[in-house]
Amino acid sequence: MEFESEDAAKMFYDEYARRVGFVMRVMSCRRSERDGRILARRLGCNKEGYCVSIRGKFGNVRKPRQSTREGCKAMIHVKFDKSGKWVITKFVKEHNHPLVVAPREARQTMDAKDKKIQELTAELRNKKRLCATYQEQLLAFMRIIDEHSEQLSKKVQNVVENLKEFEIIDKELLLHG
Repeated sequence: MEFESEDAAKMFYDEYARRVGFVMRVMSCRRSERDGRILARRLGCNKEGYCVSIRGKFGNVRKPRQSTREGCKAMIHVKFDKSGKWVITKFVKEHNHPLVVAPREARQTMDAKDKKIQELTAELRNKKRLCATYQEQLLAFMRIIDEHSEQLSKKVQNVVENLKEFEIIDKELLLHG
């Protein structure tokens, strides 16, 4: 399957998760080293992996909770393709736990926190692009300044050489004149 954007792929898998009876979780991504944009994303079941207990490391836990993780492998991997589309490159359908039947138990829509995270992520992405553009402009400006200072140095060098020649001519005229 292909999608127009990463968000479209997330919305598709989130809707699929709701219909099947599990909660979608954004698991990991791979970014471009050049500009930091996301090139691939892994989305899966919220019961993926296992909870690592941090009890005792940060003092006593007031209300110990049961782990929601069960090592589930269900997931999709979407990748930004050369065509400009997001393509599913891997799909694992099987869950190792019972799925939620009652729709009220499954998350129906993105809550306010998820929406805020999505907005801030988009804003951060835009700021990074803007920063990269400013950096390119600054580098171009610095190259222009370097070129001009080289040309200016050559002109100053020529003026100094001309002055030395005129000083020699002036001294010869004073001596012979």
